[in-house]
Amino acid sequence: MANAPTKPTTPVKQESSSASGAFASLTIPICLAIAICIFIFILGDPSHYKGGDVADGEPTDLFGTVHKGGVIVPLIMSYLLMVIVFSIERMVVIGKASGTGNVESFVKKIQSLLNSGQIDAASAECDKQKGSVANVIKSGLKKYKEMEIDQTMDVDQKTLAIQKDIEEATALEMPMLEQNLTIIATLVSIGTLTGLLGTVVGMIKAFGELGSSGAANPSALSNSISEALINTAMGIGTSAVSIVMYNIFTSKIDKLTYAIDETGFSIVQTFAASHKNSLR
Repeated sequence: MANAPTKPTTPVKQESSSASGAFASLTIPICLAIAICIFIFILGDPSHYKGGDVADGEPTDLFGTVHKGGVIVPLIMSYLLMVIVFSIERMVVIGKASGTGNVESFVKKIQSLLNSGQIDAASAECDKQKGSVANVIKSGLKKYKEMEIDQTMDVDQKTLAIQKDIEEATALEMPMLEQNLTIIATLVSIGTLTGLLGTVVGMIKAFGELGSSGAANPSALSNSISEALINTAMGIGTSAVSIVMYNIFTSKIDKLTYAIDETGFSIVQTFAASHKNSLR
C-alpha cells in the first residue's frame, strides 16, 4: 500500500534518466569536435603568428601561444567545455528541483501548517512550490491522509508506512539530481592528468631537440617548454573549475536532501503525536 503513490511517477523518472543519459552521450563528442575546430580554425589562424607561418613562426598573441601547446590542447579544451555544459545542465535541473520559491521558507511554511493540522493547505503549498522537494513532501502528505482513514493498522504501523512512502519518493527524486555529477568529478582528475601528459610530451620534445642537435637550440627549447607549460596551466585550470562546480552542486543537493529529511520527519512526528493523543 505504501508503494501506491510512487508507482505513477516511476516511468516519468525513468524517461528523465534516459534523456539525461542521452544528453551526456551527445555532449561529450560534440564538445570534443567544437574544441578541435576552435584549435584548428581560431587558435591556429595564421594571423596569430609572425609572417603567417603557423609551422615555424613565433606566436604574436595569446591565441597563438595556446595553439603552440600542441595536440593535447584541444583535448583539455573539450574538458573545459564539458564542465561548462554539464554545469549549466545541472543548474537547470537543480533549480527545477528546488521549485518556484525559496526552499527554506517553503519548509518552514509546511511545518507551520502541519503544527496547526492543515494538511490540505500544506498539500496546496506543495502544488505551488513544485520541484523534487515539493513532490516528496506531497507524497508524504497524501499518505498521511490515507492513513487517517485506514482502519486496518495501528498508529505505529501507519507512522512506519508514511515514513516508508517518503523514503521511496526520495529514492525516486534524488538520483536525478546527482546524474552527470560523476562526469564533472571525473574531469577533476582527468584535466590534471592530461595536462601532465602534455607536460611530459613537451619535455620529451625538448630533450629530443637537445639530443639531435648536440647543442642547445634556444628557439626549439623554448617552444617545447612552452608547450609543456601551456598544457600544465590549462589542465590545472580545468580541474580547478571542475572542483568548484562539483562542490557547488553537491552543496545544493545536500541542502535539498536536508530539507526533505527535515520536513519528512515533521510529517511523521506530527502524525504520531496527533493520533496517539487522540487515542488517550
